[in-house]
Amino acid sequence: MPIELRPSQALRLLQDVNLALVRDSDHDLSARQLTILLTVYLDPPPHTVRGLAAKLNVTKPAITRALDTLGGMKLLTRKRDEADRRNVIISRTVNGALYLEQLGDLVSEKAKGLPW
Repeated sequence: MPIELRPSQALRLLQDVNLALVRDSDHDLSARQLTILLTVYLDPPPHTVRGLAAKLNVTKPAITRALDTLGGMKLLTRKRDEADRRNVIISRTVNGALYLEQLGDLVSEKAKGLPW
């Protein structure tokens, strides 16, 4: 069943979630980093640097910088595609899955606190 939020509620939810992430999370991700992480986990694989750059309409170096950070946090991994060495395949990790599970719980919790 779809949830209907007024724009002010949607913005409050976004603020509450981001505030909790900044205050409590070990991983303070940028909007680009979080979008890449969500895309890799929610959209069907395979995911490549080239594909993510096209989907987000940003440059490949921008994706690479974000992946450097996400990889350093152990939220994603990447490796060369053995079938086509020009491609870099981005893969999920257990740490990334746990991070997004906790993020989903946080969003649900903050949504319950919205004034309806």
